[in-house]
Amino acid sequence: MSAAVHTASQQTILQPIVADMGAVNAVIRRQLYSEVPLVNQVAEYIISAGGKRLRPVLVLLVANAFGYKGEHHHSLAAVIEFIHTATLLHDDVVDESSLRRGKQTANALFGNAASVLVGDFLYSRAFQMMVAVGNPRVMEIVADATNVIAEGEVLQLLNMHNPDVDETGYLQVIRSKTAKLFEAASQIGALIAGADEAGIEAAGEYGRSIGTAFQLIDDVLDYSGNSAEIGKNVGDDLREGKPTLPLIWLMQHGTPQQRELVRTCIENGDEQHFDEVLAAITHSGALAYTREQAEIAARRAADAIVSLPDSQFKKSLLELSAFAVDRNH
Repeated sequence: MSAAVHTASQQTILQPIVADMGAVNAVIRRQLYSEVPLVNQVAEYIISAGGKRLRPVLVLLVANAFGYKGEHHHSLAAVIEFIHTATLLHDDVVDESSLRRGKQTANALFGNAASVLVGDFLYSRAFQMMVAVGNPRVMEIVADATNVIAEGEVLQLLNMHNPDVDETGYLQVIRSKTAKLFEAASQIGALIAGADEAGIEAAGEYGRSIGTAFQLIDDVLDYSGNSAEIGKNVGDDLREGKPTLPLIWLMQHGTPQQRELVRTCIENGDEQHFDEVLAAITHSGALAYTREQAEIAARRAADAIVSLPDSQFKKSLLELSAFAVDRNH
């Protein structure tokens, strides 16, 4: 990849779809409305909390890269964002998280019951919007993705406090829980643009790989970022007993003492020893290995769309694959 690709900012990447993102935000505002005030309040809070809006960005960039001329990509980008937001609301309740994107989580502010129920509202609103678009294949892709995400959430729950999870098992969780919605967003963009099956599959591979890269870098940042930049508490994964890739690598390659430390911390959700774990992870090569796996996934994403015709949208997709790895938040 060129230096230009490596140094592209998020703002540069989004430049070709600024008008599209404005249209998506308008759809989101319109579709969030409910006659129940608490639904409006919680939904507005979580949507306004910011975030990179990566998944809707993928719908827009891929659709445009495949030459789409229409407006359904705005509705479908909003659908993907609603589904993602619903998973965040439910995730934060399950994880008992108090901070996301630098702000209090909805469950910390409004309570668990409101968060779960408004998450349900967003899921159901997303499916209403999909029905309105009226494309059965779109509905199939998103319905399948939503089901796989739910399985991934349950799989992650089963892995909590389990120090024996291996790299293969962990990557399965990432593919289900995180990468699947990136994959669906990219496939939908290609599908509505009239791409053939090979094009839809290539777009899916791009999304799947970039989603994997993003999650692996999130794992790195949980041990090397700072709370202000990453928008959540550093060390949350350890506190929740999540065996992420840096910990799994250390369990496999660390000293007996390091392995015992990590095992105890995962089993007990022990953040008291965070500094010791952080030192072990930093000096053992665990973070470097995790970053390397993210770079491999990002290259796989870029390779998947190499046959797309050159355009500003393809350029942004390539820049996004580099940004997935070269970021601090």
